Amino acid sequence: MTVPAILCLGPAALPLARRLADALRGEVHGGERVAGADLAFSGAAEHIRGLFTSGRPIVALMASGALIRILAPMLADKGAEPPVLCVAEDGSAVVPLLGGHHGANDLARRIAAILDVAPAITTAGDLRFGVALDAPPDGFVLENPADAKSVMAELLAGEHAWIEGAAPWLEASSIPVSDDGRVTLSVSEEARASAPLELLYRPSTLVLGIGAERGAPPEEAVALAERVIGESGLSPLSLAAVASLDLKADEPAIHAVAARFNVPARFFDAARLEAEVPRLANPSELVFRETGCHGVAEGAALAGVGNAGELVVPKRKSARATAALARAPRPLDATAIGRSRGRLFVVGIGPGGAHWRSPEVSAMVAEAGDLVGYSLYLDLLGPLAVGKRRHDFDLGAEEARVRFALELAAEGRDVALVCSGDAGIYAMATLVFELIDRGDVADAARRVAIAVSPGISALQAAAARAGAPLGHDFCTISLSDLLTPWEDIQRRVKAAAEGDFVIAFYNPVSKRRRTQLAHARDVLLAHRPPETPVVLATNLGREGESVRIVELRHLDVDEVDMLTVVVVGSTNTRAFVSGEGRAYAYTPRGYAAKAGSGIGS
Repeated sequence: MTVPAILCLGPAALPLARRLADALRGEVHGGERVAGADLAFSGAAEHIRGLFTSGRPIVALMASGALIRILAPMLADKGAEPPVLCVAEDGSAVVPLLGGHHGANDLARRIAAILDVAPAITTAGDLRFGVALDAPPDGFVLENPADAKSVMAELLAGEHAWIEGAAPWLEASSIPVSDDGRVTLSVSEEARASAPLELLYRPSTLVLGIGAERGAPPEEAVALAERVIGESGLSPLSLAAVASLDLKADEPAIHAVAARFNVPARFFDAARLEAEVPRLANPSELVFRETGCHGVAEGAALAGVGNAGELVVPKRKSARATAALARAPRPLDATAIGRSRGRLFVVGIGPGGAHWRSPEVSAMVAEAGDLVGYSLYLDLLGPLAVGKRRHDFDLGAEEARVRFALELAAEGRDVALVCSGDAGIYAMATLVFELIDRGDVADAARRVAIAVSPGISALQAAAARAGAPLGHDFCTISLSDLLTPWEDIQRRVKAAAEGDFVIAFYNPVSKRRRTQLAHARDVLLAHRPPETPVVLATNLGREGESVRIVELRHLDVDEVDMLTVVVVGSTNTRAFVSGEGRAYAYTPRGYAAKAGSGIGS
């Protein structure tokens, strides 16, 4: 389950919201009157609907009637609803409203235990039989969920059930059982259709081993996998995982097969697969010379099901892929099979405040088990960092930071490399790709999955606070000469000045570097008016935020620090003071001059 959003509409409910957020590792979303929330919102209805659409669990400290009316237009697919709960502001009641079998009932029980109250769970199956027939536990998949409602209706009406197959969770329930029960609850891997008044549960006991040449067509591997499963006479819904050699962790064909059957792809090293040699039906010396193990498909399938498992379909071949199927005697936990392909999320958290952090970034951080970054940036994540393994780095040593993150991901972990602003603008994303491109990391690190998520950059935040100075062509220039020769920086400043770009200066000064900004100011004064607006923005989105607009001729280097972004307007940039006394800067695009605009005519 992703990080729950604890909604708090008024200040009186904030202590309870914070208590629940701490216990559930959630995030407090506060209304306009709530100070100290992790994320602030203005329109409650719009915000709640946005959370619901994104699939975020919602714990709302508000009246259930109001929440129902807000979400009523959104209700269409019961199977796609995230958990939605209401909690009384005084903590006296917990009511799961939606997504009862998608985590809401379990979440309600957890909250009720925290508050020492009884959860108001109304789901009929949960109350009567202590089990939700349409939401089997991990390790089982229901073949025919559309029939669950009618089967449950029969049981609630007094019918008995006949349980066929090994199902301790069903046997432990309060469902009435008899040898001649009209309802059948079956647990079977056999590929067959369900009968009337039967719920057919598939135990996750199968592992499909896949081998593939580098660059094998994904469609070929998928077709081979389907052929092998069809030959077995077993249901593909009983697949727990697709498994292969770790050298194939980045092979698209392997992941295409996993995606086809909606199961995870898991990987073993050659030594683990070689340990399966005594059980291989088709050991190969050629495969051993190429991979270090005598069989990839059979070895991975057998390693996946463990010592008590058996090979069901031995290796089958296509032009560039191999596949084999093995079965375990009991349902498998896919997360305990080998290891996953590591993922590296390179995320930009914006200026730091939760209200300027994208939902995608928050989701990636929530998925990651490890966080790597400068200590301040990790601190700015607030509740999102709770329960994660933190790997704090001092400012600087960027390459060491990126290498460490890649190495962690190479171990099969989900890692978030946390950057301020936008991860691709003067940040770590470029170094990730540079190290991989030049082959300067271990082979395993080159096989991790990489996803980059943007954030609000300093120049965007500064522009938004100041008005719209980036309304026309602009560029960014870093004045730091740590990585770029000063001669190159001078040339770029001159070119931008001559091109009349709005310029956002990053890293304008440091403790040892005080002359570069003064040089840039003097170059610009030779190309644009002395009264050109300059935005000085410091600590954007954080405590101590300061945004000022000064004239270029009055730009004083001593008023700028390392946490300031400097935005210098073009010859067209204008500044004015509103009726309320607030200064704004903007750069027109020329809309007023367009024919028929009715402006400026």
